[in-house]
Amino acid sequence: MRPDLSPWLGRAGTALLDAVLPQRCLSCGAEIVAPGALCAACWGQLAFLGPPQCRRCGLPFDHAAAEGAGDDPVCGNCLAFPPLWDRARAAFLYDDLSRKLILAFKHGDQTHAAPAFGRMLQRAAAPFLAEADVIAPVPLHRWRLLRRRYNQAALLALALGREAGRPVAPDLLVRRRPTPSQGGQDRRARRRNVAGAFAVRPGREGLVEGRRVLLVDDVLTTGATIDECARALRRKGAVGVDVVTLARVPLPGS
Repeated sequence: MRPDLSPWLGRAGTALLDAVLPQRCLSCGAEIVAPGALCAACWGQLAFLGPPQCRRCGLPFDHAAAEGAGDDPVCGNCLAFPPLWDRARAAFLYDDLSRKLILAFKHGDQTHAAPAFGRMLQRAAAPFLAEADVIAPVPLHRWRLLRRRYNQAALLALALGREAGRPVAPDLLVRRRPTPSQGGQDRRARRRNVAGAFAVRPGREGLVEGRRVLLVDDVLTTGATIDECARALRRKGAVGVDVVTLARVPLPGS
């Protein structure tokens, strides 16, 4: 049997392009040393997230609020609307700079950014990775996937899996019906929009029952989409569902 040379040829082709073409910052286009990354100036402008933050959703606290919340801080939003998933973290805040990066990756075919984003996700998801039995992306409906040609969440999940050495199931979940864009909708409308839209793909139940699943998406807004994904996973016996996204939209007044 002849060996499959495609992975080697792919790496060789990438190395050749890297040697010939200068590497550019994913944000401003400045020449950089490492491929698929950011220049020092743009890196410094990204609002990376970390403690102190809500134990459930990862919402950043100021230090005064964190001290008032005690040793196990949970934000008011999670207390008022308990999520169906266990914990969520994001790499950085959704602002003008990160929005530009994510939209270029999501709609502008800048899929070469996936490895750099995978490293950022690994840093954000560090508390969850040791417990994760499988990593899975939030799925697109098949018609939207045909139009876009790739699922950005699946690329992120695969990049995270490579960085963390954890198994990835890109087709674990299926979006059973097309849903309108969530943009511009309030919490209630978002939940109605995605209610019952997700299911575990038939034949994949064995990857879910008794397992902890790490869901991956690009942006966390109200959590309506990942809540429905978590609901589908819980129905098939998942014992835990954690979430990691590239960015999270700050809550009003936070």
